[in-house]
Amino acid sequence: MSVSFEERKSTILAELNKEEKVYVRELASQLQVSDETIRRDLDRLEKEGILKKMYGGAIKSKTQIRELPFDEKTTIHKKEKQSICKAAANLVEDGDVIMIGNGTTPLEIVPHLAHKTNVTLITHSIPVMLLAIEYFKGRVIFTGGEFRRSQKYTSGPLSERMLEMLKANKAFISAGGISLTNGITDYDISGSSVSRKMIERSDEVIILGDHTKFGQTTFAQMCTLSEISMIITDKECPQEWKTLLAKKEVELLIAEDI
Repeated sequence: MSVSFEERKSTILAELNKEEKVYVRELASQLQVSDETIRRDLDRLEKEGILKKMYGGAIKSKTQIRELPFDEKTTIHKKEKQSICKAAANLVEDGDVIMIGNGTTPLEIVPHLAHKTNVTLITHSIPVMLLAIEYFKGRVIFTGGEFRRSQKYTSGPLSERMLEMLKANKAFISAGGISLTNGITDYDISGSSVSRKMIERSDEVIILGDHTKFGQTTFAQMCTLSEISMIITDKECPQEWKTLLAKKEVELLIAEDI
């Protein structure tokens, strides 16, 4: 029985999302078609801008380097972010010191912490700090530094030096991309550098990312998959990623709808 182009395309994209590269010979064997059929498929997908051909196969077309401004991101996958952050807040225990990174996803944790009083919250995100003033009754520590206007957080040597002086039980970090090859990535160097420092200074590292982040790589690496404790995502997480992360022994928490 012949396999249609759309079926082959689905398999090729699934493999790209897992490994970020595919090989003609392996795809031909998996799909039981000729090498030439796969090469034609890769030609077609390259014209669509999905991938870039290389000797013997193909890779993803390019690394994502552009991030939308903070205010434009607030409405994207909002329900998924809310469910992810409700699950994240449920992990916060009495007496915890937590770090919350920048981004529109971690911001959603704060309202779910309203009933927690014996918790210390450390952040470099201005929206997180402002929301904490409104909802959170525990101790708040804001790390200063250079203000990044587009994404509304502080970064640089001052932020990182202050984080070096602190220690947390848990860090909640937003992912720009989640990749088997490149680990957890962010869109810019300054943001990923502060996140990296939070990761270093926390006992547990909890990555927050909706289902669209899987198989993606953005510009700057924060850490490898082996350095994290857990990923929290929404129920639309691809099944293959559930399997892949289980093989990597990375704990995955699927958040329930709110």
